[in-house]
Amino acid sequence: MTIHADGRSLDVVGIGNAIVDVLVSSDDAFLEKHGLNKGGMALVDAEQARALYEAAGPGLETSGGSAANTLAGLAQLGVRAGFIGRVRDDQLGAIFSHDIRSVGARFETPAASTGAATARCLILVTPDAQRTMCTYLGASVDLEPADLDLDLVRQAGMLYLEGYLWDGEAAKRAFLAAAEVMRATGGQVALSLSDAFCVERHRQSFQELVDGHVDVLFANEAEITALYQCDGFEAAMEQVRGRCAIAVLTRGALGSVVLGNGQVHRIDPWVLGPLVDTTGAGDLYASGFLYGLTRGETLERCGQLGSLCAGQVITQLGPRPRASLPQLVAEHLG
Repeated sequence: MTIHADGRSLDVVGIGNAIVDVLVSSDDAFLEKHGLNKGGMALVDAEQARALYEAAGPGLETSGGSAANTLAGLAQLGVRAGFIGRVRDDQLGAIFSHDIRSVGARFETPAASTGAATARCLILVTPDAQRTMCTYLGASVDLEPADLDLDLVRQAGMLYLEGYLWDGEAAKRAFLAAAEVMRATGGQVALSLSDAFCVERHRQSFQELVDGHVDVLFANEAEITALYQCDGFEAAMEQVRGRCAIAVLTRGALGSVVLGNGQVHRIDPWVLGPLVDTTGAGDLYASGFLYGLTRGETLERCGQLGSLCAGQVITQLGPRPRASLPQLVAEHLG
């Protein structure tokens, strides 16, 4: 372990759902047959997860989870990254652990020997590149304060939190405990709102979290308008302005907006090839943005880095970049 001049051994440590994604090429007929809302995310129980998995056919298994995807992208970019999440000592737990470590991220949370199985998400990708997710949260939502490696948190300059975990009371306590430790060590706290439906379930507590604990907020257009119950994006943008040091708001094909230091930066999207799969676009945007932030780049440059990484991942199937992100940055942004 290398200790750098800032006294910390990590740049960013993330806490989130430890999930194995199963990506399957599908069609509208399959979605209709199984009553799935195209482009949405449905939570399923263990039996539903098994039945859908068997019906969907062969797929690509790859470690996922929103925050884990972001940390994997950061590690590939050369950022000193760590991840905290709960898996079970089963086959999918071993896959997740191997994959997150193989990209260079530190993952030291012990696998649970009892309880629910490792989480998995069946991602059905239709020909128009829309992804419909059926998620069994399993062991991931049982994360509790006892699972936290607070020494790992203390070693990092930034804590990155995944909004999906806010559904669990124990996980919520773990979030706040980690945020307090990060504050005490002089670090920063970043939060991804994750999902508009998640925001609607926890609107008031998310607003309190943003106002009281968050330095850097990541949200897409649907999430930020849901958070402040606004009719349009511009109104939501004005609501979040000044509530945290930096707000990063993504808008898909319309690009993104970065608010900070009293300025508004509108960032164009990168088009690097045909759209294949939008899975992980927001996660990899956060990777690029935080990479720039940890390197002291301007907010505009951070937004460009985020947009570039998101632009790459949507040209492939799956949320973990197969192309070299450092090479991508060198080629397009110097």
